[in-house]
Amino acid sequence: MFPMVATVEEFDEARSLVERELTHLRRHSHKLPERVDIGTMVEVPSLLYQLDELLDRVDFLSVGSNDLVQFFYAADRGNARVAERFDPLSAPILRALRSIADRGREHGKPVTLCGELASKPIGALALTAIGYRSFSLSPTAVGPVKAMLLELNAGKATALLAPLIDKPAGSVPIREKLKAFAAEQGLQL
Repeated sequence: MFPMVATVEEFDEARSLVERELTHLRRHSHKLPERVDIGTMVEVPSLLYQLDELLDRVDFLSVGSNDLVQFFYAADRGNARVAERFDPLSAPILRALRSIADRGREHGKPVTLCGELASKPIGALALTAIGYRSFSLSPTAVGPVKAMLLELNAGKATALLAPLIDKPAGSVPIREKLKAFAAEQGLQL
């Protein structure tokens, strides 16, 4: 899996390096796995506009939500002066994340998501509602996220979130709506 890919051409170059090394290993009679899956992280917003071309080339995608959100809003999440400038549960971010998941399904390619967003029950709730089914999260987050997901009716969450994401940005406090939904459904956030 290649990190920080910004263009399809960068992915092609990286993949060719792997293919060259695999060819070298075969020539020298090294035992190789039957299959080597090659994919990329989606962390750079420019890939959002190259998804179809990229998905024709990769075996899988993994969305790096921390970097993608930071670059999307051009705000250093490590800088306390600007880190609170945006909400990762905003309509623009959720639209972008939904688009990645939808495109992955259309192309028959697995798409996972890693990062802080998946490590919080409210983030995992939103991600499940927009179509994600595979997360990479911190070990301490597994219990709370798993407990919430086991109780979640994903269809109800999707029915709530889809129209909120499609409304004009700033018109709906999505985080507050998700908290109210969780309380109504008895979900622990």
